[in-house]
Amino acid sequence: MRKRSSLPLCLTSTVLYLFLYAPIVVVVIYSFNAAQFGAGWKGFTTKWYGALLEDSQALAAAKTTLLLALVSTAISTTLGTLLGYGLGRYRFPGKEFAARFLYLPVFVPDIVMAVSLLLFYALLRGWFEFLELGFLTMVLAHVTFQIPFVTIVVRSRLADLDPTIEEAARDLGANAWQTFRHVTLPMMFPGVLAGALLAFTLSLDDFVVSFFTSGPGSTTLPILIYSSVKRGVTPDINALSTLLLLASIVGTVSVMLFQPGKTPKNLPA
Repeated sequence: MRKRSSLPLCLTSTVLYLFLYAPIVVVVIYSFNAAQFGAGWKGFTTKWYGALLEDSQALAAAKTTLLLALVSTAISTTLGTLLGYGLGRYRFPGKEFAARFLYLPVFVPDIVMAVSLLLFYALLRGWFEFLELGFLTMVLAHVTFQIPFVTIVVRSRLADLDPTIEEAARDLGANAWQTFRHVTLPMMFPGVLAGALLAFTLSLDDFVVSFFTSGPGSTTLPILIYSSVKRGVTPDINALSTLLLLASIVGTVSVMLFQPGKTPKNLPA
């Protein structure tokens, strides 16, 4: 019975995996296609990756994307870590509401958040005329949806830590800051790092929120790919998509390696 039931399960799994990953594999394969136009295979080449290094528009978009991801990740990691620590170690009025409300940006569709941020910026421009759509508004938008992810990861890491270790540090004479700096932070650092990598990956991949909150001179790689695809898919776009995919895979795998459940050997469990 087990052998009979395993065959349909394997076939179903194979079909699902093909449905999910076959389009991605096609993009990667055709990034090495020598044909400049059309879907026909004309031979293997890596010249499109070299062409990206000579494309000033692509390099500018890559610079904006990386700078946006680094700045927003630094801000969201700092704020998300503090928020996660506060929710995990302190009691205050409205704590349960704040903890539940934290999941709202995670479940809200990107298009809803993007339109909401655009309307919010339009409202702020009525009060602050200097606020224009551009890099600053994109950073604020990315921080908005990154903070909940960092907070959730950090809080889950704190839930696995024994609070008596922190109490022992205080009993030995350490104040609140020394306990946090030398005991709590090293123990929850894998969660902080995982949250930061997750936020960085989300920023690299984001298109909808970036598209609605960007301005002149603040084009990211996903936006560049979208604008280029409207003129036709060429191998250099496939190469650019492949590099962005590779960066996302590296970030995702790194998050799995530093998932909150893992504790370094030199730290108490």
